[in-house]
Amino acid sequence: MMWSGHPWRPFPLTGLAAPNWSRPRPAMRWSPRPRVRAMSTELILVRHGQTDWNVEGRYQGQAGPGLNERGRRQALEAARKLAGTPVEAVYTSDLPRAFETARIIADVLGAPVYPDERLRELHQGVWQGMLFSDIQTRYAEALRNFREDPVHHSPPGGETVAQLARRITNALDDIASRHPGKRVVVVTHKLPIAIIRSMVAGNPPHEVWNAIPENAQAIIVSWPLQTASARQPDAWLAGGDQARN
Repeated sequence: MMWSGHPWRPFPLTGLAAPNWSRPRPAMRWSPRPRVRAMSTELILVRHGQTDWNVEGRYQGQAGPGLNERGRRQALEAARKLAGTPVEAVYTSDLPRAFETARIIADVLGAPVYPDERLRELHQGVWQGMLFSDIQTRYAEALRNFREDPVHHSPPGGETVAQLARRITNALDDIASRHPGKRVVVVTHKLPIAIIRSMVAGNPPHEVWNAIPENAQAIIVSWPLQTASARQPDAWLAGGDQARN
């Protein structure tokens, strides 16, 4: 094909200064790639409402009754505080006091309820159903060991905090992976929530007793999806070992 346009002529360079190659050129700056924020799920952790065993000072663990009248009012008040908050689902421990709390919250929010036994309270062995005052008298040494080092000691016949930490974080990892970038309610118990609060705050396991929530108290946690299995719970438990040594 022949070019039929005007003949090519060089562009005139008159009036342009010759380049000064002796002038130092600015150094090239490296601009780091902007960090991409890891996707996370917002978890609204809610402790169950009050039970008669709470009032009596009995260890409940994985036993115990459902809510008392005050506990139902507490659950309804928690639900009303969350009203208007978009929530995809309500997950709950299958124990009666938690499940009843979850149903009250879910009815107000219009969300489905999914029970998960991994969200249960720490199994407290032979202490379940006992008054705390009786445990102090009959199991003084075991109680002291459990309070001072809950990672390696447990109620007789029950779980350690290490076992509960792995159970609860596995459950939350699964829940978060089903709702990436969304918000869900998780109704559980005092020690599961205290463990998560301690992990997030970077406090060692033996201080978990300082993180126990009130009945029907809600705690909001952002649960990253990418680093969940890498950071929890072993790093937290290892920190407890270092604190003891």
